[in-house]
Amino acid sequence: MTVWAVAFGLFVAFVGVPTSDPLTAFGWLWLATIAWRNYQPWREHLLFLRDWLPVALLLVFYNVSRGSADKLFAPHVHFMIDADEGMFGLLTGGRIPTIWLQQHLYDPTHVPWWEVVTTMVYISHFLTVPTVAVVLWVRSRGLSYRFMRRWIALSMAGLVTYFLYPAAPPWWAAENGYLAEPVARFSSRGFDVLGLHSAGNTLNALQVEQSNPVAAMPSLHTAYAMMAVAFFLPMVRKRWWPVLLAYPLAMTFTLVYTGEHYVIDVLLGWFYVGMVFLAVGWAERWWASRKR
Repeated sequence: MTVWAVAFGLFVAFVGVPTSDPLTAFGWLWLATIAWRNYQPWREHLLFLRDWLPVALLLVFYNVSRGSADKLFAPHVHFMIDADEGMFGLLTGGRIPTIWLQQHLYDPTHVPWWEVVTTMVYISHFLTVPTVAVVLWVRSRGLSYRFMRRWIALSMAGLVTYFLYPAAPPWWAAENGYLAEPVARFSSRGFDVLGLHSAGNTLNALQVEQSNPVAAMPSLHTAYAMMAVAFFLPMVRKRWWPVLLAYPLAMTFTLVYTGEHYVIDVLLGWFYVGMVFLAVGWAERWWASRKR
Protein backbone atom coordinates (compact mmCIF):
# COMPACT_ATOMS: atom_id res chain seq x y z
CA MET A 1 0.00 0.00 0.00
CA THR A 2 2.92 2.33 0.65
CA VAL A 3 4.28 1.64 -2.82
CA TRP A 4 0.83 2.28 -4.29
CA ALA A 5 0.40 5.52 -2.31
CA VAL A 6 3.78 6.85 -3.46
CA ALA A 7 3.07 5.93 -7.08
CA PHE A 8 -0.39 7.54 -6.98
CA GLY A 9 1.02 10.66 -5.31
CA LEU A 10 3.61 11.02 -8.08
CA PHE A 11 0.89 10.54 -10.72
CA VAL A 12 -1.22 13.30 -9.16
CA ALA A 13 1.76 15.63 -8.82
CA PHE A 14 2.94 15.29 -12.43
CA VAL A 15 -0.22 14.37 -14.33
CA GLY A 16 -3.11 15.40 -12.12
CA VAL A 17 -6.08 13.78 -10.41
CA PRO A 18 -7.73 11.29 -12.82
CA THR A 19 -10.88 13.34 -13.31
CA SER A 20 -11.73 12.83 -16.97
CA ASP A 21 -11.17 9.12 -17.59
CA PRO A 22 -13.03 6.58 -15.41
CA LEU A 23 -10.81 3.81 -16.79
CA THR A 24 -7.72 5.51 -15.35
CA ALA A 25 -9.41 6.06 -12.00
CA PHE A 26 -10.57 2.46 -11.79
CA GLY A 27 -7.14 1.26 -12.86
CA TRP A 28 -5.63 2.96 -9.82
CA LEU A 29 -8.39 1.61 -7.58
CA TRP A 30 -7.85 -1.91 -8.94
CA LEU A 31 -4.14 -1.63 -8.14
CA ALA A 32 -5.12 -0.50 -4.64
CA THR A 33 -7.25 -3.62 -4.11
CA ILE A 34 -4.35 -5.77 -5.31
CA ALA A 35 -1.93 -4.02 -2.96
CA TRP A 36 -4.35 -4.32 -0.03
CA ARG A 37 -5.03 -8.02 -0.64
CA ASN A 38 -1.74 -9.09 -2.19
CA TYR A 39 -2.09 -12.53 -0.58
CA GLN A 40 -5.08 -13.36 -2.81
CA PRO A 41 -4.65 -15.47 -5.98
CA TRP A 42 -4.84 -13.69 -9.32
CA ARG A 43 -8.21 -15.18 -10.19
CA GLU A 44 -9.65 -13.27 -7.23
CA HIS A 45 -8.07 -10.02 -8.44
CA LEU A 46 -9.48 -10.60 -11.92
CA LEU A 47 -13.00 -10.63 -10.47
CA PHE A 48 -12.58 -6.86 -10.14
CA LEU A 49 -12.49 -6.57 -13.93
CA ARG A 50 -15.58 -8.74 -14.26
CA ASP A 51 -17.58 -6.54 -11.90
CA TRP A 52 -16.17 -3.11 -12.65
CA LEU A 53 -15.30 -2.96 -16.33
CA PRO A 54 -18.98 -2.65 -17.40
CA VAL A 55 -19.45 0.12 -14.83
CA ALA A 56 -16.37 1.96 -16.02
CA LEU A 57 -17.44 1.71 -19.66
CA LEU A 58 -20.89 3.01 -18.75
CA LEU A 59 -19.29 5.99 -17.02
CA VAL A 60 -17.12 6.60 -20.08
CA PHE A 61 -20.35 6.73 -22.11
CA TYR A 62 -21.77 9.17 -19.56
CA ASN A 63 -18.72 11.45 -19.83
CA VAL A 64 -18.76 11.45 -23.62
CA SER A 65 -22.53 11.97 -23.87
CA ARG A 66 -22.57 14.71 -21.23
CA GLY A 67 -20.32 16.85 -23.42
CA SER A 68 -23.01 16.85 -26.13
CA ALA A 69 -25.98 17.54 -23.87
CA ASP A 70 -26.40 21.10 -25.11
CA LYS A 71 -26.98 20.16 -28.77
CA LEU A 72 -30.78 19.79 -28.62
CA PHE A 73 -31.91 22.90 -26.77
CA ALA A 74 -30.54 26.35 -25.99
CA PRO A 75 -29.12 26.69 -22.46
CA HIS A 76 -31.42 27.96 -19.74
CA VAL A 77 -30.12 30.80 -17.58
CA HIS A 78 -32.81 32.95 -15.99
CA PHE A 79 -34.63 30.34 -13.91
CA MET A 80 -31.58 29.54 -11.76
CA ILE A 81 -30.74 33.22 -11.24
CA ASP A 82 -34.32 34.06 -10.29
CA ALA A 83 -34.54 31.05 -7.96
CA ASP A 84 -31.35 31.93 -6.05
CA GLU A 85 -32.26 35.60 -5.83
CA GLY A 86 -35.74 34.67 -4.61
CA MET A 87 -34.39 32.35 -1.91
CA PHE A 88 -31.52 34.51 -0.66
CA GLY A 89 -32.05 38.04 -1.98
CA LEU A 90 -33.16 39.42 1.38
CA LEU A 91 -29.89 38.23 2.95
CA THR A 92 -27.54 39.09 0.09
CA GLY A 93 -28.82 42.47 -1.03
CA GLY A 94 -30.60 41.04 -4.06
CA ARG A 95 -27.55 39.16 -5.33
CA ILE A 96 -27.20 35.46 -5.97
CA PRO A 97 -25.21 33.71 -3.20
CA THR A 98 -22.23 33.11 -5.52
CA ILE A 99 -21.69 36.82 -6.11
CA TRP A 100 -22.21 37.66 -2.43
CA LEU A 101 -19.70 35.03 -1.28
CA GLN A 102 -17.08 36.08 -3.82
CA GLN A 103 -17.44 39.73 -2.89
CA HIS A 104 -16.78 38.87 0.75
CA LEU A 105 -14.21 36.06 0.45
CA TYR A 106 -12.55 36.04 -2.98
CA ASP A 107 -9.28 37.89 -3.64
CA PRO A 108 -7.96 37.56 -7.22
CA THR A 109 -4.42 38.45 -6.08
CA HIS A 110 -4.15 36.06 -3.14
CA VAL A 111 -5.14 32.44 -2.49
CA PRO A 112 -6.37 32.14 1.13
CA TRP A 113 -6.11 28.93 3.12
CA TRP A 114 -9.77 28.06 2.77
CA GLU A 115 -9.40 27.75 -0.99
CA VAL A 116 -7.00 24.87 -0.41
CA VAL A 117 -9.89 23.19 1.42
CA THR A 118 -12.42 24.02 -1.29
CA THR A 119 -10.09 22.69 -3.99
CA MET A 120 -9.64 19.41 -2.11
CA VAL A 121 -13.40 19.15 -1.60
CA TYR A 122 -14.02 19.85 -5.29
CA ILE A 123 -11.47 17.26 -6.42
CA SER A 124 -12.92 14.69 -4.02
CA HIS A 125 -15.96 14.52 -6.30
CA PHE A 126 -13.95 12.52 -8.82
CA LEU A 127 -12.64 10.00 -6.28
CA THR A 128 -15.05 9.66 -3.36
CA VAL A 129 -17.86 7.65 -4.95
CA PRO A 130 -15.57 5.24 -6.86
CA THR A 131 -13.46 4.76 -3.73
CA VAL A 132 -16.50 4.05 -1.55
CA ALA A 133 -17.81 1.61 -4.15
CA VAL A 134 -14.50 -0.24 -4.34
CA VAL A 135 -14.07 -0.40 -0.55
CA LEU A 136 -17.56 -1.85 -0.30
CA TRP A 137 -16.69 -4.32 -3.07
CA VAL A 138 -13.73 -5.55 -1.03
CA ARG A 139 -15.71 -5.82 2.21
CA SER A 140 -19.25 -6.72 1.09
CA ARG A 141 -20.16 -7.52 -2.50
CA GLY A 142 -23.88 -7.25 -1.79
CA LEU A 143 -23.57 -3.72 -0.42
CA SER A 144 -21.29 -2.72 -3.27
CA TYR A 145 -23.85 -3.85 -5.87
CA ARG A 146 -26.59 -1.86 -4.08
CA PHE A 147 -24.36 1.20 -4.04
CA MET A 148 -23.43 0.83 -7.73
CA ARG A 149 -27.07 0.54 -8.79
CA ARG A 150 -27.86 3.87 -7.14
CA TRP A 151 -24.74 5.46 -8.56
CA ILE A 152 -25.50 4.44 -12.13
CA ALA A 153 -29.18 5.36 -11.85
CA LEU A 154 -28.28 8.80 -10.48
CA SER A 155 -25.77 9.38 -13.28
CA MET A 156 -28.23 8.40 -15.99
CA ALA A 157 -31.00 10.54 -14.48
CA GLY A 158 -28.65 13.51 -14.49
CA LEU A 159 -27.56 12.80 -18.06
CA VAL A 160 -31.14 12.70 -19.34
CA THR A 161 -31.84 16.01 -17.61
CA TYR A 162 -28.78 17.62 -19.18
CA PHE A 163 -30.12 16.75 -22.63
CA LEU A 164 -33.66 17.91 -21.91
CA TYR A 165 -32.80 20.98 -19.83
CA PRO A 166 -29.26 22.30 -20.41
CA ALA A 167 -28.59 24.84 -17.67
CA ALA A 168 -25.77 27.38 -17.44
CA PRO A 169 -23.75 27.82 -14.21
CA PRO A 170 -23.03 31.24 -12.64
CA TRP A 171 -19.62 31.75 -14.27
CA TRP A 172 -21.12 31.11 -17.73
CA ALA A 173 -24.03 33.47 -17.06
CA ALA A 174 -21.63 36.22 -16.01
CA GLU A 175 -19.34 35.70 -19.00
CA ASN A 176 -22.28 35.97 -21.38
CA GLY A 177 -23.83 39.07 -19.83
CA TYR A 178 -26.73 37.55 -17.91
CA LEU A 179 -25.38 38.78 -14.57
CA ALA A 180 -24.53 42.42 -13.95
CA GLU A 181 -21.59 41.60 -11.68
CA PRO A 182 -18.58 39.40 -12.51
CA VAL A 183 -18.26 35.80 -11.32
CA ALA A 184 -14.85 34.11 -11.09
CA ARG A 185 -14.31 30.39 -11.63
CA PHE A 186 -11.44 29.19 -9.46
CA SER A 187 -12.13 25.70 -8.15
CA SER A 188 -8.49 24.64 -8.74
CA ARG A 189 -6.65 27.62 -7.23
CA GLY A 190 -5.79 25.73 -4.05
CA PHE A 191 -3.34 23.57 -6.01
CA ASP A 192 -1.08 26.61 -6.37
CA VAL A 193 -0.66 26.84 -2.60
CA LEU A 194 0.22 23.14 -2.43
CA GLY A 195 2.70 23.48 -5.29
CA LEU A 196 0.72 21.06 -7.49
CA HIS A 197 0.66 23.35 -10.49
CA SER A 198 0.46 20.47 -12.97
CA ALA A 199 -2.63 19.09 -11.27
CA GLY A 200 -4.29 22.51 -11.32
CA ASN A 201 -3.41 23.09 -14.96
CA THR A 202 -4.75 19.67 -15.91
CA LEU A 203 -8.07 20.32 -14.17
CA ASN A 204 -8.36 23.76 -15.79
CA ALA A 205 -7.71 22.27 -19.23
CA LEU A 206 -10.32 19.57 -18.69
CA GLN A 207 -12.89 22.13 -17.56
CA VAL A 208 -12.31 24.15 -20.72
CA GLU A 209 -11.86 21.40 -23.32
CA GLN A 210 -13.84 18.33 -22.22
CA SER A 211 -16.65 19.36 -19.90
CA ASN A 212 -20.06 20.61 -20.97
CA PRO A 213 -20.37 24.18 -19.67
CA VAL A 214 -24.17 24.05 -19.55
CA ALA A 215 -24.71 20.74 -17.75
CA ALA A 216 -25.24 22.29 -14.34
CA MET A 217 -28.73 21.26 -13.23
CA PRO A 218 -28.89 19.07 -11.24
CA SER A 219 -25.47 19.37 -9.64
CA LEU A 220 -24.12 15.83 -9.71
CA HIS A 221 -21.09 17.06 -7.75
CA THR A 222 -23.23 17.58 -4.69
CA ALA A 223 -25.61 14.74 -5.60
CA TYR A 224 -22.72 12.26 -5.57
CA ALA A 225 -21.54 13.67 -2.24
CA MET A 226 -25.02 13.32 -0.75
CA MET A 227 -25.43 9.82 -2.19
CA ALA A 228 -22.13 8.66 -0.70
CA VAL A 229 -23.37 9.83 2.71
CA ALA A 230 -27.08 8.98 2.50
CA PHE A 231 -26.30 5.36 1.65
CA PHE A 232 -24.71 4.90 5.08
CA LEU A 233 -27.10 6.95 7.24
CA PRO A 234 -29.37 3.96 8.05
CA MET A 235 -26.29 1.96 9.10
CA VAL A 236 -24.77 4.39 11.64
CA ARG A 237 -25.94 5.95 14.86
CA LYS A 238 -27.65 9.31 14.48
CA ARG A 239 -24.98 11.06 16.51
CA TRP A 240 -22.64 10.49 13.56
CA TRP A 241 -25.02 11.96 11.01
CA PRO A 242 -23.71 15.56 11.39
CA VAL A 243 -20.19 14.31 10.69
CA LEU A 244 -21.28 12.52 7.53
CA LEU A 245 -23.53 15.35 6.34
CA ALA A 246 -20.68 17.84 6.71
CA TYR A 247 -19.26 16.49 3.44
CA PRO A 248 -22.19 17.35 1.11
CA LEU A 249 -22.54 20.69 2.90
CA ALA A 250 -18.85 21.42 2.30
CA MET A 251 -19.32 20.45 -1.35
CA THR A 252 -22.29 22.79 -1.56
CA PHE A 253 -20.30 25.73 -0.22
CA THR A 254 -17.43 24.92 -2.57
CA LEU A 255 -19.60 24.76 -5.69
CA VAL A 256 -21.52 27.95 -4.92
CA TYR A 257 -18.46 29.93 -3.79
CA THR A 258 -16.32 28.99 -6.81
CA GLY A 259 -19.01 29.87 -9.34
CA GLU A 260 -19.66 26.30 -10.48
CA HIS A 261 -23.31 25.97 -9.41
CA TYR A 262 -26.32 27.81 -8.07
CA VAL A 263 -27.95 26.75 -4.81
CA ILE A 264 -31.01 25.58 -6.78
CA ASP A 265 -28.72 23.17 -8.69
CA VAL A 266 -27.64 21.71 -5.36
CA LEU A 267 -31.17 21.35 -4.02
CA LEU A 268 -32.30 19.61 -7.20
CA GLY A 269 -29.29 17.30 -6.96
CA TRP A 270 -30.36 16.27 -3.46
CA PHE A 271 -33.91 15.76 -4.73
CA TYR A 272 -32.59 13.43 -7.43
CA VAL A 273 -30.74 11.42 -4.79
CA GLY A 274 -33.96 10.94 -2.85
CA MET A 275 -35.93 9.94 -5.94
CA VAL A 276 -33.23 7.52 -7.10
CA PHE A 277 -33.03 5.88 -3.69
CA LEU A 278 -36.81 5.43 -3.63
CA ALA A 279 -36.97 4.09 -7.19
CA VAL A 280 -34.00 1.73 -6.92
CA GLY A 281 -35.11 0.54 -3.47
CA TRP A 282 -38.56 -0.27 -4.85
CA ALA A 283 -37.01 -2.09 -7.83
CA GLU A 284 -34.79 -4.16 -5.53
CA ARG A 285 -37.72 -5.16 -3.34
CA TRP A 286 -39.80 -6.05 -6.41
CA TRP A 287 -37.00 -8.18 -7.85
CA ALA A 288 -36.44 -9.93 -4.50
CA SER A 289 -40.15 -10.77 -4.19
CA ARG A 290 -40.22 -11.98 -7.81
CA LYS A 291 -37.29 -14.32 -7.15
CA ARG A 292 -38.99 -15.71 -4.04
